[in-house]
Amino acid sequence: MQRVLIPTDFSENAWNATAYAMRFFHAQKLTFHFLHIAVSLQTIEDSELHSAGLSAREGISKEIKLKMNDWVKKIKVNYPNPKHTFEQSILEAPFVEGVRVYLNKNDIQFIVMGTKGVSGLKEMTIGSKTGAIITRVKCPILVVPEKARFKEPLNIGFPTDFNLLYRDKIINTLREIAGMHNSAIKVLRVAQTQKPLDNFQNNNRTILKEYLSEIPHSFHVIEHPNLENALQLFISTMQIDMVAMIAKNLNFFERILFKPKVAKISYHVHIPFLVLHE
Repeated sequence: MQRVLIPTDFSENAWNATAYAMRFFHAQKLTFHFLHIAVSLQTIEDSELHSAGLSAREGISKEIKLKMNDWVKKIKVNYPNPKHTFEQSILEAPFVEGVRVYLNKNDIQFIVMGTKGVSGLKEMTIGSKTGAIITRVKCPILVVPEKARFKEPLNIGFPTDFNLLYRDKIINTLREIAGMHNSAIKVLRVAQTQKPLDNFQNNNRTILKEYLSEIPHSFHVIEHPNLENALQLFISTMQIDMVAMIAKNLNFFERILFKPKVAKISYHVHIPFLVLHE
């Protein structure tokens, strides 16, 4: 991994995500790309964005340019690291289109974004930026909730129902992230019924076990009728520091990240989520 994108609106949530990323990638030699998008309501073709050079246009205010300069200076002061370099860009575009084109132009390999937790993510249908990027941009993304504070991720939870094939890109990303901190992968299946795994699920479980053979891992099953409560219990008892999920399984994914409404559920505002794309 060499290039990480952190979109920023200069808010506290964006700073929290940035601070987490600086510490998470402390030992990695890479370039952070900070992108501020002055959201345009007009649809802009990809070709137009490319021709614009994905840089500040004349219409971008000096105030925004100063904010971006101050943002990068603040990072350098608070998190000095000779292994890290920084790029900064300001783009006027629809948010998702701007991020997608910037990724392609700069060969971005990973995204880090902050969120206000469930209150921000559940509004994805009406424009939540993080929710939109998760569901519409095919790039691994680390979602850092507003109350998350960096803690070395010794244990990464990986909830799955074994109903999806595990593509190389997904597992390679998971292994790379785990390898940065010698994390253990704890695979969780929530058995909401007593129905056993079918042949397809068993085969996928075997494949996943082989993929994870070179890193610490374990498999767990919780029998519970409620998926969200089961995950909360698992995170608490197994001391999970990060949760990894496959974005393709949207029904499973949305239930866990977008719709935990039970009062006792708190993981979505404290635990970072690693969203894996094919």
